[in-house]
Amino acid sequence: MVEIKTDTALDAMREAGRIVAQALAAARDVAGVGVSLQELDEAARTVLTKAGASSPFLGYQPSFAPTPFPAVLCTSVNDAVAHGVPTDYRLCDGDLVSIDCGAELDGWTGDAAISFTVGTPRPADLALIDATQRALDAGIAAAVPGNRIGDISHAIGTIAEAARCGMPADFGGHGIGRTMHEDPHVPNRGRPRRGFRLRHGLTLAIEPMLMAGGHDDYYTALDGWTLRTTDGSRAAHIEHTIAITEEGPRILTLP
Repeated sequence: MVEIKTDTALDAMREAGRIVAQALAAARDVAGVGVSLQELDEAARTVLTKAGASSPFLGYQPSFAPTPFPAVLCTSVNDAVAHGVPTDYRLCDGDLVSIDCGAELDGWTGDAAISFTVGTPRPADLALIDATQRALDAGIAAAVPGNRIGDISHAIGTIAEAARCGMPADFGGHGIGRTMHEDPHVPNRGRPRRGFRLRHGLTLAIEPMLMAGGHDDYYTALDGWTLRTTDGSRAAHIEHTIAITEEGPRILTLP
């Protein structure tokens, strides 16, 4: 069932989203050569705790996962597409890092992700991040009343295809609100004018995941969570929680 939120609920989700943005910023601020992924998670956890928010990631166990997720951040490095588990791995010069975070506050949820490089960036990684950001921007621009989910999906897929990037077909965006994952599903590829019609008060997490190798194939690592490219190419993941409004898309996970 798709829940349409009131304007009051959108304001409450904005506060949850603000905390997500702050947690991501804190994790990025501590990221550097020699810093462990667990330290990034600790930085985000501190922000959530101080804000009185909880994590929808911590303890989450969907049907595909063998164990509950053990952290408040997903930390995906280089060929990891998404869902990376924070470990004692220490970041190296030139690593491409994607971090995904959620927050629950007063019964409402926000979810967002960013990608960045550590130390000396590879030009190809910067181009991949740029393409992922442009795909997200295009998806958000299509999120207006009267359009359909397929318009968002088509906008994202068009950018990915032009950049010659692959995307994992089984994963995409989703509805969000009282819980992290709600209807409708938001594929990162699709046909325009198809799917659920967008209307004021619908809230979505839009999240393109681009793989530089151009293939869509991925596999799940031995931890049961981390999705990795089968060809070893690098990946980027950027996400915002947004609301469809009559005034245009409202991004709820800005600082």
